[in-house]
Amino acid sequence: MENHPAVAVGAPDELGLRKVSAGGKTLGAVRSAAELQRLLRHHGLAFETDVQWCGGDSTVWPDRPWPRRIAGVLMAAGLLATAVLLVKVGMADATGALSYAGRLAGATFIAAGIVEFIGVFAAADYWTRRQSRFSGGILLITAAISLVVNVVLLFVQIAGRTYTPYLWVWITLIVWSVWALHVLVRARAWKGLRNPKRVAMGALLSGVLAGTNLLYTQVYVPHVAAPLVESTAVFQPTSLGKDGTRLYVPVHFTVRNDGGVPVYVLGSIYWIKGVPRNADRAKQPYIDQCTASGKAKPKSLPKFTLLVSHEFIAPPGRALTPGEEFSGDTVVTIDRKHWSCYETVTVQTEMYMVRQDRTKIDPGYELSRMYRDRLSPAQQVDPEGPPGDYFRYQGEVSNSNEILNATRGRQRVTMWWMYSGANPYVYVHVGPPGEKAKAFDPDHPNANQEKAERYGLARVRGSMAEKPLAELLNKADDGGRNE
Repeated sequence: MENHPAVAVGAPDELGLRKVSAGGKTLGAVRSAAELQRLLRHHGLAFETDVQWCGGDSTVWPDRPWPRRIAGVLMAAGLLATAVLLVKVGMADATGALSYAGRLAGATFIAAGIVEFIGVFAAADYWTRRQSRFSGGILLITAAISLVVNVVLLFVQIAGRTYTPYLWVWITLIVWSVWALHVLVRARAWKGLRNPKRVAMGALLSGVLAGTNLLYTQVYVPHVAAPLVESTAVFQPTSLGKDGTRLYVPVHFTVRNDGGVPVYVLGSIYWIKGVPRNADRAKQPYIDQCTASGKAKPKSLPKFTLLVSHEFIAPPGRALTPGEEFSGDTVVTIDRKHWSCYETVTVQTEMYMVRQDRTKIDPGYELSRMYRDRLSPAQQVDPEGPPGDYFRYQGEVSNSNEILNATRGRQRVTMWWMYSGANPYVYVHVGPPGEKAKAFDPDHPNANQEKAERYGLARVRGSMAEKPLAELLNKADDGGRNE
């Protein structure tokens, strides 16, 4: 007996483990008589040696292996899913986010994902042998991080009022996190830590900082800086044709980004109009001498006559960085027979832009021009454009970071350039494929603005430039005499 020290088997813990010691030396922990036999043989002790039982005799083995294993597998699976999600989103944002804040958020997600991966190994230890006293505390921290991150992501998706399959991922992981925290708190998983309160405060602070950083980068920062893009049109020196029957009026267009936010110019339009004489007496009949046939017809005085309208920024979808300027020119021709019809000539511009720090446009957008009669019936209603003749541009857009891609899903921008009627216009819609565009309302041209604000979609209308036709003719005559 003196060669076989007495063996002591302690009381079972919450996992059913009973600590085994011999001669004052801890040999290990076991959950069954078979494990005890293997442990003693490993240390050269016979199973028949004297055993001192504490907290129950040789029949007390309270371990429930299958519930314990299922709980461990579920906890490890949830942590692994959270880790993969965080690293996937973080890698995409750390290398491809359109803003510094987005890349910083991506790096934060990668760090959180690494912590979640560590939690997987902690779960394996906590639900088996508990050889590390820190495994329980690590599980508490990782479960809390998962809960905070997924709650914030769910909030971002609900605030955006969009549906993506990721919605069920956030909900599933939130339910899992609540379950995991309930199990860990009930089991007092922080036991073994020297300063559990400090660990808890550190975990809470980390979660709050991660959530605050996410809300700051995804909600606050995108709305602080405002783009400042100006569009102007000015008349250039005019000239007469050789036979003196035509007046050539050059117009110079300028677009400049004076703000600190880069933008994409989705589409543009200008109108050059002739304003009839006595246009303020709109109800008085007059003789229209400006018809193509030359026949005089009594009719109500129109407010204007459209001379020409077209795009002035090509190609559409081009980027305009801060401080960059784009300019272009066009020439409108006014025949002599119409000189007596117009009092003044006006020019005005309009364009739609979207913030480059909130979205990225597919390069194929500028080459996607299609006329209505070339579109299939299915294409004409995806989304449905305004009534009338038009050509349109359409392209895929991605959000500024992977977090928004996951919460908002696939998006697309469509621009219609309406050329039918006396007053052409441009209309833009941003939304997921299959979403019906809101009908264009001339009194509310930004009807799609509520949804498009997330991308910084804005209509920029330049100030109107107006010149008396007589002045344009006089300057053209002076130029001819000077020559």
